[in-house]
Amino acid sequence: MKLKPLADRVIVRPIEEQDQKKGGIIIPDTAKEKPVQGEVVAVGPGQLNDDGKKVPLEVKIGDRILYGKYSGTEVEINAQKLLIMQESDIFATVIIK
Repeated sequence: MKLKPLADRVIVRPIEEQDQKKGGIIIPDTAKEKPVQGEVVAVGPGQLNDDGKKVPLEVKIGDRILYGKYSGTEVEINAQKLLIMQESDIFATVIIK
């Protein structure tokens, strides 16, 4: 099954943080916070503005992003957990050099 987001929606694959921190402490699943980073796997065509013109999204497939802890709607497709959110829920793109 494939998902095609509508309007200004984005489909994100959350990136889980490592289980072990630098100090060697392993954090149990119950104490972990929700991930706030993810990879964009699909983008919608964009929202219509007041003039009826389509405004394309700023993010693209493959971008690594930061989003709010409780942003989006969780779905499971093909045993993979994904988030569907509006582009306005995205805070920033992560640039790795």
